[in-house]
Amino acid sequence: MHALDPATETFVAHRNLLFTVAYELLGSAADAEDVLQETWLRWVKVDLAQVSDDRAYLVRITTRLSLNRLRTMKRRKEAYVGSWLPEPLLTAPDVAEDVELAESMSMAVMLVLETLTPTERAVFVLREVFDLGYDEIAAAIGKNTAAVRQIAHRARQHVDARRPRQVVSEGETKAALDSLQHALETGDTQRLLDVLAPEVVLVSDGGGVKHAVPKPVAGAEKIARMFMAGLSRVGAVLTGEPTTVNGNPALLLRLDGDLDGVLTVSVSNARIRGIYYVRNPHKLTRIESATRLTRR
Repeated sequence: MHALDPATETFVAHRNLLFTVAYELLGSAADAEDVLQETWLRWVKVDLAQVSDDRAYLVRITTRLSLNRLRTMKRRKEAYVGSWLPEPLLTAPDVAEDVELAESMSMAVMLVLETLTPTERAVFVLREVFDLGYDEIAAAIGKNTAAVRQIAHRARQHVDARRPRQVVSEGETKAALDSLQHALETGDTQRLLDVLAPEVVLVSDGGGVKHAVPKPVAGAEKIARMFMAGLSRVGAVLTGEPTTVNGNPALLLRLDGDLDGVLTVSVSNARIRGIYYVRNPHKLTRIESATRLTRR
């Protein structure tokens, strides 16, 4: 077995971190992989003797490339059919154990990150999720430290005003998902209404490939009617398989054994206030094997 050269060895050592940074910034595993490929191509041309901190240098390259891609993705998302949701990733137990990372990767929080400008998102993610210093962030995004501090403050206020008010335990989310799964599998409308908060919002992403509601739908009764009508219309047996997606409890929903989509929720006071359902098959390629994610 051949020993890796120093550049390759360093890149491989930090690859999971770089993927996590890119995914947090982009919400797309496919785009994050493209960014990593570009990062590698740039990294192998670097004179390593001039690099004092390999990790910081690699994060800087990945951040800059992700920012460039974020701006082009904006046009893609504007042309996207229906609601856009991040690409769900099957994750290992260690991601769920990192509460801050799991929260930052939840569908609810990642949708809030979508409302930031690309620069605000980069600053917020690097500071709040990866705990980078303001000087490091300034070097990564090409701004001065004072400007980065202002952007960080503004982005934090924006996110805090929109993300779920409380951190909910994994057990509470699993209990709500279990009730939802049972209600859908048995067609129990009342049980479904019992677990849904009155103001619950459903966001469904079919990408124009699979049927999905084109805009978010609000209200427990309306959503319950939609689910039950949909199940009776397709005439197939629905089953749910508990799993962990983006570090949070989720369900793989199957119709007659065939994967239909990935469903995640946000929970408050033991009731579901947000349902996020990804049906677009192009976004379901990362749920067969766990993606390694890390903040280290």
